[in-house]
Amino acid sequence: MTITRTLATSLMSLSTAALLALCSAGGATAAPPAPENDESRGVSSSKVADSAEAGYWTPERMRAAIPGDVLAKKALDRQKANKADVEERQAPAAESKVQGSAPKVEQKANASESPVPHIGKVFFTLGGTNYVCSGNSVASTNKNTVSTAGHCLNEGPGAFATRFTFVPAYLNGTAPYGQWTAKALYAPTQWSSSGNMQYDTGFAVVSQLNGRNLADVVGASGVQFNAARGLAYKAFGYPAAPPFNGESLKSCTGTATNDPYNPQFNSQGIPCNMTGGSSGGPWFIGTSSSGYQNSINSYGYGSKSTKMYGPYWGSVIQQAYTTASSAP
Repeated sequence: MTITRTLATSLMSLSTAALLALCSAGGATAAPPAPENDESRGVSSSKVADSAEAGYWTPERMRAAIPGDVLAKKALDRQKANKADVEERQAPAAESKVQGSAPKVEQKANASESPVPHIGKVFFTLGGTNYVCSGNSVASTNKNTVSTAGHCLNEGPGAFATRFTFVPAYLNGTAPYGQWTAKALYAPTQWSSSGNMQYDTGFAVVSQLNGRNLADVVGASGVQFNAARGLAYKAFGYPAAPPFNGESLKSCTGTATNDPYNPQFNSQGIPCNMTGGSSGGPWFIGTSSSGYQNSINSYGYGSKSTKMYGPYWGSVIQQAYTTASSAP
């Protein structure tokens, strides 16, 4: 089990077998990690040439952005038509941890409710359309790494996003800690080449803002990989579809159980009704945002889904994290 620690989508209507981008899970029993093969260990990346476009993400553009779960639905539909290949199961990988850090200088969000400094909204452009998801600052060597869903930075398969920007502690159109633009995006090759829901996780490396690193300003969550299955989780996100409006942070808690409808995804779900926009929000082991992050909001089933599913963070997703977190 690998762990990195620091401070620290949405629903889409699918027919009976349709899936959605959403969030969270919980519980605590051991189980084998996701099946992974050598091919799936690759990492795809993209430089974000126009990410520093000053002033692009105005409050109006942020509010008008489309929840990124529509991108997850495309990948889900493709996988529904062409079922994932059965991969050879490997022996469980060893657990490992990376500790996170608190911000060096405390800053207040100046909001009526208390957003979590290291959790925020993610804005990006794909195919000329602006989208919104959720994300989280995670512990990293470069101190500038953000976790989110794979479908929130790469169409899976398809192009990588542009104008990718992380707004920590977003609340009602405000950016209390500033807007952090990505300079590079990373995803498991199994996601970027085929949209395999088993690997629906991505990482962005953001540029410094005013000469400071993201983790030094808002903190960074520890992360864990190859953990036991069935743990208790608390998931966070910014759901934007009714009855939510995407303007404030929401959460779900519960014990994780396996996805009974598509076991080939190796996903786990927790009770949750968060809607579009919550995709990519972090799942923390335990009952607070100070635990180790161990998954993200990925998908749900139908517009009235009562569960959010997240990918199992095994060695493949760990490799994507390791590559991103050590990037310059």
